[in-house]
This record gives sequence, structure tokens and C-alpha cells, in this order.
Amino acid sequence: MKKIYLCAISNIRSGACNEDCRFCTQSVKWGADINRYKEKSIETIVNEAKLAKKNRASGFCLVTSGKGLDEKTLEYVCRAAEAVKKEVDITLIACNGTADKESLKELKNAGVKIYNHNLETSREYYPKICSTHTWDERFETCENIKSVGLRLCCGGIFGMGEGEEDIQSLINSLKKLKPDGIPLNFFIENPKLPLKATHNKDFAINIVKKFANEFKEAIIMLAGGRELVFGDSWTEALKRGANSIVIGDYLTTKGEKPDKDLEILIKEGFEIANEC
Repeated sequence: MKKIYLCAISNIRSGACNEDCRFCTQSVKWGADINRYKEKSIETIVNEAKLAKKNRASGFCLVTSGKGLDEKTLEYVCRAAEAVKKEVDITLIACNGTADKESLKELKNAGVKIYNHNLETSREYYPKICSTHTWDERFETCENIKSVGLRLCCGGIFGMGEGEEDIQSLINSLKKLKPDGIPLNFFIENPKLPLKATHNKDFAINIVKKFANEFKEAIIMLAGGRELVFGDSWTEALKRGANSIVIGDYLTTKGEKPDKDLEILIKEGFEIANEC
């Protein structure tokens, strides 16, 4: 029986980002119609963590919009992490952009076990989707994460117009980092974003197979865009090598209801992992 890891996301600061990532609705540059707020209350975050645990998630990710982990963001995420840790037995993940070693150590002391920072795409293709910071800054953050003893969750977004050579280049870069988890996101179009999606179900299945084959020891997670590219047949991707899904809503888009996902997983004979 294959074990599946479930992860839930809490968007604790939404839409306050000055970067120009062409795939992201949280950038103020594109003016996408999303819910924007500076800080979600700590009480709300704790309640979301409790719900995630009830829905059998083994990981709970605290996500903030913006380029990186500045002093104010760090203090807020640490408060949130400590509050969740006090009340909910769940593995804490943080996703707060570029970060230096000292900031990452503080997160670790606050109870964070895993830091998620995606490379998004190849080093070569990155300038075509973002001009306000470099791919190398992202890679350096990933190295910082590992150096302080946090586990690294690092993947990419697919279907943004990248070629096969870019996908292979991303794989080669990830092999240098040896992440514990690899989120596979599939680009979700928005009328305000300048990019158009270049994926379909066959493309997505091939991505899953490729990454599962290259990273046999890592958790391969179906993340953003799962419902879009796979529809009701997303468990096919689990049979082709993925072993984790994000449950509930994403950052700015709605996800499937967790109870429906759980029902499908159990019906198809998958085992739900109890811990990350």
C-alpha cells in the first residue's frame, strides 16, 4: 500500500509583493483580483493548523508574499510558528522567500522543521519570468537552508513556456541541492498575468514520471494546478510516482475540499502518512 503525504498551506500575508514574477498573482505589478492583506491573525493561523491536522495533513506551511525574510516578517512568522507548535502536533514548514542563515536559524528555533523555496525553473529561463531578483539568489537561499539543518523543500512551476532543456537544467540544479521534498506546480493562468499556460495532462504526467525517476528518495508533491491539469484523474499521477499532495486551498486559488480528496485516496487504496 503506497503511503501519501498530505500538506496544507496557510497564506498568512497575501498580495504584498513588489517583485515582477510573471507567473504570480501576488505581485502588485499585475493587479490581479485577489484577496490582499498584511497579516492574518495568529488565532486564525492556529485554527487553520488544527483543521489541517483534522484533515490528516502531516505538514502545515506558513507562507508570506514578498521577496524575502526581512526582520518584521521573521518576527511574525516566528510568533505564528510558536503559537501553532504550542497547540497542534504537526510538522511546521515556512515559505518566506530569500533568507540568510541567521534568519533561518531563528525559524528553526521557533519550531520550523522544513523551509520551502522553489527554484521555479532553470537558471537560463528565469530572466524571462522575473527581472527583479535573480535565480542565483534563490539557489543561495536553498544552500543556506541546508547549512543550518532545516530540511529543504524545493521544486518548480511547469507550463510557463519553458523547453525540455530547461526542465533538465532544473533537474540538474536540484540534484546538487538534494531536496527532501519537490513540489511540482503547474502554471495557473490569470487574465491579468502576461503568461499563458503551455501544459496539458500528458505533459504533467511526464513531468511527474521524470521527477519520480530522478529523485527516488524525495517526496514528490502534486501542488498548485493539480486540479487544473489532471481533473478528477489526479490519482493517476500518484500511481506514476508522486507521493504527496497539497490539500485544501492554495495561495490565491481554491483547491478541492479535503474530505473529497481523502475519500478518493482511501477508496483507491492509498495509505495516509501520519508524519512528514
